[in-house]
Amino acid sequence: MDKNSIIGFVLIGLIMVGFTFYQSGQAKKQLEWQRVQDSIALANAPVPPAVADTAAVAVAPAAAAAQPASHPVIYKDAMLEEAHSLADTVLVLENERLRLEFTTRGAQPLSAQVLDYRNYDSTDLYLFHRGGSLLSASVYAGEYIETKDFTFTVAAQNDTSLVMRLPFDGGGFIEQSYVLDGYGLSANLAFVGMEEVIPRNVSSFDLDYSLVIPRMEKGFKNESQYSKVNWYFDGDKKPGEMGRSRNNTRRIDSRLSWFAFQQQFFSAIVRAPQEFASGELAVNFFNQDDPEHNLMACSAKMRMDLSRGARVDVPLEFYFGPNHFQTLKSYNQKYEKIIPLGGWLVGWFTRFVIIPMFDFFSRFLSNFGLVILLMTLVIKLVVLPFTYKSYSSSAKMQALRPLMEKINEKYPRQEDAMKKQQATMDLYRRAGVSPMGGCLPTLLTFPILWAMFRFFPASIELRQQSFLWCHDLSAYDSIVDFGTRVPLIGDHLSLFALLMAATMWLYSRLTVQAAGNDPNAASMKFMSVWMMPIMMFFICNSLSAALSYYYLLSQLISIVEIFIIKKFFVHPEEVLAKVKASEGKPMPKSKWQQRLEAAQKMQEAQARKKR
Repeated sequence: MDKNSIIGFVLIGLIMVGFTFYQSGQAKKQLEWQRVQDSIALANAPVPPAVADTAAVAVAPAAAAAQPASHPVIYKDAMLEEAHSLADTVLVLENERLRLEFTTRGAQPLSAQVLDYRNYDSTDLYLFHRGGSLLSASVYAGEYIETKDFTFTVAAQNDTSLVMRLPFDGGGFIEQSYVLDGYGLSANLAFVGMEEVIPRNVSSFDLDYSLVIPRMEKGFKNESQYSKVNWYFDGDKKPGEMGRSRNNTRRIDSRLSWFAFQQQFFSAIVRAPQEFASGELAVNFFNQDDPEHNLMACSAKMRMDLSRGARVDVPLEFYFGPNHFQTLKSYNQKYEKIIPLGGWLVGWFTRFVIIPMFDFFSRFLSNFGLVILLMTLVIKLVVLPFTYKSYSSSAKMQALRPLMEKINEKYPRQEDAMKKQQATMDLYRRAGVSPMGGCLPTLLTFPILWAMFRFFPASIELRQQSFLWCHDLSAYDSIVDFGTRVPLIGDHLSLFALLMAATMWLYSRLTVQAAGNDPNAASMKFMSVWMMPIMMFFICNSLSAALSYYYLLSQLISIVEIFIIKKFFVHPEEVLAKVKASEGKPMPKSKWQQRLEAAQKMQEAQARKKR
């Protein structure tokens, strides 16, 4: 390697380290600014009503639900005024999958516990806790009404259904009903007998929905990177999204089918069968050191159409559950599109090849480390022809290296570049070698590598599944915890990522040596043998252990394949013998060589004319 190359790589390393420190400083400033903004927002936000902790029905103190005495709100409707000051009640709907708490203060969900899953620390898994949820409808009915400010009365209740009402003077009422089914919650907001209360020129109402979603996984970086807000327009191929560790707000001015507040493995989805007319979505991520252990705060301010009639129903559909592909797909509303599986090509391969293969092996094996091993073997077997083609082409090119050097010596001048290229192509043709033979097969395997990169971190089946020293294949494995953040590495050391980088280094050593030791390729050799394994280690150290484990297996199998191919199938001396046997014999010219010769003759004619 020459002096300039060494200086260049040193400068690149210094730039990477400097950029890391700069980004760290900027991130701290951003987090501090966000903490101030969150504090301001929290101070200005309305205080959620306090509720008692009961198993089925409990009464909270009336003072906790009342408006502050210093700013009394007097409603013209006497029954509204009474409902404004009533104490609230906690109600529970529960089945084998979900336990939902509701408060009569606003007739809204209070907490959602997913019963068949647990947090990483084995505590109960809540999509949102008490005080972390708000669902409120706002409508003008002679005076501005927000349902969150009133205590509804319970009209009916059983284990899986609930009906609550807010009565008005004159006999009309607002009714909020819920029916729990699996992970789904069907809701219906009804305006009954309100046609004389709501003015005729009022044709819409607002629906506000916000959640504070707690952390549920081991690694904050990985969890926040896969957490986002999604929205879907009916008829689109895939939903829009924002988030992934970044705070954002999105204004939507067209009709919307549904939106989702998505954590890495669980989601709260809200669908309007009659569609939302417009709205605004927002997401803000908490600091990694948040004392309440919260992940992100999501909000949706939606406008909905309001028709007229003796009874006006506005149905809503909620989903509180896992981001399991088949479960989401069963709702037939494109919910499964929120799972990040890649673009059209990678996503197609993941949906129709990777997921069915994963599900098939999972039926027979409970150890997901073995499932990944079998998947890797199948994939490597499928791409084996490409691997053989790539390595075979590289080995033949290495065998031709001495003959190519003779061509370079024969045509050293720049003016002879066309002749040198023509002679090189003639050599390739006599040897039966394609110069692109080593590149194209490798490129064809990239969609598979990218599909696995997308699949493993988003696969809930791997969540909390242990293998060897790893306790959770969906998160990073840690053999050393530093207790503080180290630049580029983080606060831990992943053994799977380290082993993956080591095998990548060994694989690169074998393949680069097989491609020859041309001094002109020293820089590329350094990048392949050293820089790529080091960069992949930094990338995978905080990602899913299943991903690093898959790459480790893939590299090990590739090393075995190369050893077998080199020993039993590829013999470089046969290439030289083939070239020697064809010397002096005319070889058919390809269309490319014919065009090359025509270009050479034109170039020579122009040179003669210039002379």
